[in-house]
Amino acid sequence: MMPFGPREESTPAAAALEVPVFLSLFVACYNEQDNIVGTLETLVAALAKTVSSYDIIIVDDASHDDSVLRIRNFMAENPELPVRMLLNSRNEGVANNYAEAAFRAKGEWYRMICGDNVEPVETLEKIFSSIGQAEILVPFNTEVRGRSLLRRFISKVYTALVNLISGYRLRYYNGLLLTRTDYVRRWHSNSHGFGFQADLLTRLLSRNLSFMEIAVSGNERATGHSKALTFRNLASVAHSLQNILIRSVSKLLYGQC
Repeated sequence: MMPFGPREESTPAAAALEVPVFLSLFVACYNEQDNIVGTLETLVAALAKTVSSYDIIIVDDASHDDSVLRIRNFMAENPELPVRMLLNSRNEGVANNYAEAAFRAKGEWYRMICGDNVEPVETLEKIFSSIGQAEILVPFNTEVRGRSLLRRFISKVYTALVNLISGYRLRYYNGLLLTRTDYVRRWHSNSHGFGFQADLLTRLLSRNLSFMEIAVSGNERATGHSKALTFRNLASVAHSLQNILIRSVSKLLYGQC
């Protein structure tokens, strides 16, 4: 019988980690051979200045480049870091991987990190330093260096649309929220693409949890292509918007979600 779920590899530090930690980070990787090591180095540098205990869970979503090899080399060169890698035998989608990693996480708090290395150290430090100030931390970009006018326009339209159908007035919905791991396990989205963050965020807000928006800056990816505008992801975003709309109507009619 085939084992259930992705295969796992870990550093010695991760294998020995038994006690709960403060923060768990899910690092999403799909064909990021030129970016993934830089992402991990940036993440570790930010954690060293802000968080006392953590674990990192990388999910490789069936990459067909050298991403896995480069992650293995990073883990071999840094055995003291609590890093695990989950290897999907087929592409599962970022939302499924987000939920899978949450169930394997050992941290009280949880956040996703994209493997394209677009968040600089100072952005991550600002987010991690704010943990505990609210149940949900919601980053929003004041600047994304190198982002095209089309991408910025689409982002503004998407934010306006989510605000319209949800009834909230947030500045951004794809800023990779940080919240308690238990909340993600309980209320994670059933969407498959990038729209799952808005779906989860509006679901958490409907529970009247406290939130804080955090102004940050980022970069457009230096190499490779964004997966945000693929047909598969756009279809998933439509699914997420449908979920948000249904939840809003339910709240209006029944006073609950």
